[in-house]
Amino acid sequence: QVQLVESGGGLVQAGGSLRLSCAASGAAFSTSVMGWFRQVAGEEREFVVFIGMSGGITKYADSVMGRFTISRDTARNTVYLQMNSLKAEDTAVYYCAADPRGYSRYTYSSPQRYGYWGQGTQVTVSS
Repeated sequence: QVQLVESGGGLVQAGGSLRLSCAASGAAFSTSVMGWFRQVAGEEREFVVFIGMSGGITKYADSVMGRFTISRDTARNTVYLQMNSLKAEDTAVYYCAADPRGYSRYTYSSPQRYGYWGQGTQVTVSS
């Protein structure tokens, strides 16, 4: 079992930065791969970034490559998403997700892969 709570969302001007946090509890966190997804109302949930158990593997959506950075602090059971050079099109509800089954090179970007989700945090970027 993994419980996830996101924080750090808010309103920011285009070009600004935000750092999202995903605090996890539960014994399975240390063996879980983690992902961040985002969703705009009426649209499908979209993959943003992935990080492996040790942080050695990261994968980014093309739309955020070079602007977003994911990291994890195992001691604090927390995953971070540093978002720089934000654009209006980054506006969405951001969710973190956990999968205790480990890395799959074929499905890490699929929301269906992840069994545990946080409640989401709103990010709004004004242009």
